[in-house]
Amino acid sequence: MEHTPLPSDGPPVDATEVAAALRLAVGRIARRVRQAHAIGDLTNAEISVLARLERDGSASPGALAELERVRPQAMATTLAGLEEGGLVTRRQDASDGRRLLISLTDAGLRIVTDRRSASLQRLAAAVNDALSPAEQQQLLDALPLIERLAEHL
Repeated sequence: MEHTPLPSDGPPVDATEVAAALRLAVGRIARRVRQAHAIGDLTNAEISVLARLERDGSASPGALAELERVRPQAMATTLAGLEEGGLVTRRQDASDGRRLLISLTDAGLRIVTDRRSASLQRLAAAVNDALSPAEQQQLLDALPLIERLAEHL
């Protein structure tokens, strides 16, 4: 979907400044949410794979590597750790016996759900404590723009 910028009454905005400030703020939020989890917890790569499997369903190791934008060897290492922890299982694809599919176990699903809930609660508390109701509405109004940016990266 092509988006044409609308004319503005204000002064021109430097897209590089906006991008730098946005990257810094989003990065800081992501780091602080991640830091809330216990030491020895899963790696970011492992959490990302679990979340993807929960959202999209079973997938082959190759497809996961491509979707996560990592090398197949790195994905193999990530999947080995998850399998050792009992969070994913490997099984042969019923339609193509040469292909392996990776699926979440019940324990893997619990990890994703628990982490999402804890992260969401932490972020919601910060939104409530740090922002006025009007500021919360401004943030809500900006989310479609942030989502559109995410789609273009």
